[in-house]
Amino acid sequence: MGHVVRMTATGAVGITFVFLVDAAGLLWISQLGDPRLVAAIGFAFAIQYFSVSFGVGLMIAATAMISRSIGVGDRALSRRQAGAAIVVAACIQAVVALVVIALRHPLVEMAGATGETARLAARYLAITMPSLVLMSVGLVCSGALRAEGLGAKAMYVTMFSGMVLMVLDPVLIVWMGLGLDGAGIGVALFRCCLLGLGIYFAGVQNQLVSFPNLADVKVLTRPYLMIALPAIASQLSTPAGNYLLTIEMAPFGDDAVAAWAVVGRLTVVVFGGIFALSGAIGGIFGQNFGAGNYDRLRSAYRDALVFCFIYTLVAWGLLLAAMPYVIDLFGLVGQGAEVLQAFALIGVGGFIFFGALFVSNAAFNNLGRPAWSTLVNWTKDGVLSWPAAAAFAGIYGAPGVIYGQAAAGIVVGTLSAIWGWYFVRGLSAQNAAALDPAAPRPYPNPDRHRSR
Repeated sequence: MGHVVRMTATGAVGITFVFLVDAAGLLWISQLGDPRLVAAIGFAFAIQYFSVSFGVGLMIAATAMISRSIGVGDRALSRRQAGAAIVVAACIQAVVALVVIALRHPLVEMAGATGETARLAARYLAITMPSLVLMSVGLVCSGALRAEGLGAKAMYVTMFSGMVLMVLDPVLIVWMGLGLDGAGIGVALFRCCLLGLGIYFAGVQNQLVSFPNLADVKVLTRPYLMIALPAIASQLSTPAGNYLLTIEMAPFGDDAVAAWAVVGRLTVVVFGGIFALSGAIGGIFGQNFGAGNYDRLRSAYRDALVFCFIYTLVAWGLLLAAMPYVIDLFGLVGQGAEVLQAFALIGVGGFIFFGALFVSNAAFNNLGRPAWSTLVNWTKDGVLSWPAAAAFAGIYGAPGVIYGQAAAGIVVGTLSAIWGWYFVRGLSAQNAAALDPAAPRPYPNPDRHRSR
């Protein structure tokens, strides 16, 4: 439990700080007094979420692949894997960025944006998407640090970059009068910092990344993509669900969509620890799987679920107490205020089950069953969330979207957590090879090589 908490805490500080800065940027935009600007960021976020999820999936795959090699003891291979993963991730994200830029106008219109709000959302995407390639490299470097167990260094990559953005946002948005353009420029500069710090901590300071060469890329692309493609597919389910729910929220007006944008920022700020938990225990799972320490796999899975439960209860109480101030701070009225209240009362509680889903995802992704993670995520976001949100919205209006999302998470999160536990409990030296025949073999006596 101590290792789970330490790795999660360092990840949570980094990711929460970045999301807090992102929420502060939205707050600066809201101070300009035009709800169309806040709604535009909400629509753009629904689309940009897809592209960022590609990067997160690529990072998860890199962490899984690298941590297994570290667990086995082949550090030369782990460094080559990191270098190849950087090249592959950058190429994939370059394609994603080009597609989103080319299709940004129809995408924001499909999400429900109209008129000036749609134009502003498309403009924001045009500014932020080119820097996606830089972010992908920074994320893979962060994944390499987590695979090694250097949680604090991975935290520095995101936290120091976030500090830069915190200083830039008010300058660009308010002082220089750039408004929404300033927010987009700030995001691009943040990703530049992410790239530089990731390369420094992972590549220069800790020597976790070999300079990529064509031979390594050719050899390692296939095993990397075997993990990355289902991991990406799993990650894409969340933005797909968010996009569908944005469509469901759009008919209730700009106030409701603005509140939905605030909900998105609050979610990642308040639950940074839950999001970090999935990435933190991924390296723990991967190292111990590579070393053949199956008892540690089971204890890490159990402890992660306990951590998730306690964290969510504390966050729930704090957010309920702070909600009146948050509503006033963002200037939400009418249905916008109702949406935020529904999130504080009901939506936050659903994260007990969302967190359990993330824990099972980490187990599936890092222990040779990434397709299972894809299945459960798409069941929640692609099959259940939208119909449930539509049904509840028909009864309760805009807050019903929040209720439907929570209901889908409760059902799938419970089933996935149980499935993950039975899977981890059944792992042994005899069936490990069948999970990933291409993976390096563990040491004959894992007790001689204790992994982190």
